[in-house]
Amino acid sequence: MSLTHPARLTEIVDDGVMLSVIPWSLEGPLAPVVLVHGLASNARLWDGVGADLAGRGHPVVAIDQRGHGLSSKPDIGYDFGSITRDLERLIAGLGWTAPIVAGQSWGGNVVLDLAAHHPDLVSGLVLVDGGTIELSARFADWPTCEAALAPPPLTGTPAEQMRTWLEGNHPDWPEAGIDATMANMEVLGDGTVRPWLSRPHHMQILRHLWDHRPRTLYEMVRSPALLLMAADASNQRWMAGKRDEVAGAMNALPHARVHWIDGDHDLHAQHPGEVAELIHSYFTDGP
Repeated sequence: MSLTHPARLTEIVDDGVMLSVIPWSLEGPLAPVVLVHGLASNARLWDGVGADLAGRGHPVVAIDQRGHGLSSKPDIGYDFGSITRDLERLIAGLGWTAPIVAGQSWGGNVVLDLAAHHPDLVSGLVLVDGGTIELSARFADWPTCEAALAPPPLTGTPAEQMRTWLEGNHPDWPEAGIDATMANMEVLGDGTVRPWLSRPHHMQILRHLWDHRPRTLYEMVRSPALLLMAADASNQRWMAGKRDEVAGAMNALPHARVHWIDGDHDLHAQHPGEVAELIHSYFTDGP
């Protein structure tokens, strides 16, 4: 079933840079939550989680990061310093004090960077199949990583074909998750799609992610951290590397718990109720 969204807000976070925000709730008795998507994704992948947390009493927003979705698409500012500054200014614009910040995949690395360098801005950290990503430990060099992780050429694909492919590859996803994934792309007048994130901007982000070293940041984090990791058995080699990364994070983060969930990389779209319940219970009942 598709979800009905509240009217979007816009926040100006830099000179001319606007972030598009889905405000699931701006008031509530529980801790506020900021939801941050991954690379080439968009705010709507958090639809089910955002609606669930808001229903439990959390103020909740999900954002399109710069270059993505309905937000501004400048040619610069895709480094971690600029991206986390966007979050700082967004939180200030909302008038929130030290929310929980949740990020998926690259977005997990983004919120980890925020929590490490600005610990007073974060009361809780949620890493959804991300935050531990250290590409330099996975690939021999940048050209190898670049070739392996460059985005596929989706522009010009008929939207109906794309949706059929998504439904076939994710048969256990809720309809809202498929809708949200389709929102990664603009549907053009001829019925074909074009990713909202351009290839040059995608590659800029990927290069900055290659240079990112989360293991140097864990000991700087002061807030409790919840790691929600996909236990995907389809790629044992990749899983072995992920488990090593997570073990390093758990050894270094001061207060952390990890849950392994059977599912895909986009756990928040596949299992929104479970993800929301884990976030709510961890930060409401106490780490």
